[in-house]
Amino acid sequence: MADPMRIRAQAAGDKATVRVLMSHEMETGQRKDAAGKVIPAWYIQEVTAALNGKTVMTAQWGPAVSKNPFLQFNLKGAKAGDKVAVSWVDNKGEKRTDEATVS
Repeated sequence: MADPMRIRAQAAGDKATVRVLMSHEMETGQRKDAAGKVIPAWYIQEVTAALNGKTVMTAQWGPAVSKNPFLQFNLKGAKAGDKVAVSWVDNKGEKRTDEATVS
C-alpha cells in the first residue's frame, strides 16, 4: 500500500484551496535499471476529488507526470468543516484514498 497523501484544504471567502502531495514512483516504462532491463511502467491513471461525498473533480493522468506528484485546485462553495477526499488509481490497479477537513 502506498504512503498516505498529504492534503491541506484552506477556506478563503466562498472557496477553498486544496493542496495534495501524493507519494508514488510514477515510472514511465522507458528507463532502464543497472542491469539494462526496462523498468515497467507504473503511474497514476485517475485522480478524483470529492467534497462531502460529491465528486467535484476527475483527472486522467499518464506516465509524463513526475514522481511524487503535487496537485492544487480551488473548490467553490467549500467552507470550514467540510470534508475533502482525494483518491487515485494506478495502472497496476492499486488505489489510495485520503481525506482532510477544510480549515
